[in-house]
Amino acid sequence: MFDIGFWELLVIAVMGLLILGPERLPTAIRTVRNWVRNVQRFSQNVQTELKEELRIHELHNNLKEAEKQGFENLTTDVKDSVDSLKKAAEEATRPYEDTVKDESKKNNDG
Repeated sequence: MFDIGFWELLVIAVMGLLILGPERLPTAIRTVRNWVRNVQRFSQNVQTELKEELRIHELHNNLKEAEKQGFENLTTDVKDSVDSLKKAAEEATRPYEDTVKDESKKNNDG
């Protein structure tokens, strides 16, 4: 991440000890450590979201290509994308179908 060597870290530690003193230095180190962790978490979340957006964009482009071809003679990549989209659509509608079935059972029983 940063190109800091051992001697640079040693100089920073000595300067921190001289400026903050031994009482406040551990608190300052904890605070900096928490900031670094928060930045790392944030960057991981951004990376995850970007990867997901790129995957969705690729699936969308593959679906457009499949529509142009009439869903016939598809390449394996496009066919896999269409299959994964169909599977995701089925999984998304399944909870609603179960709810509708439960509601109709209640109405018929009651």
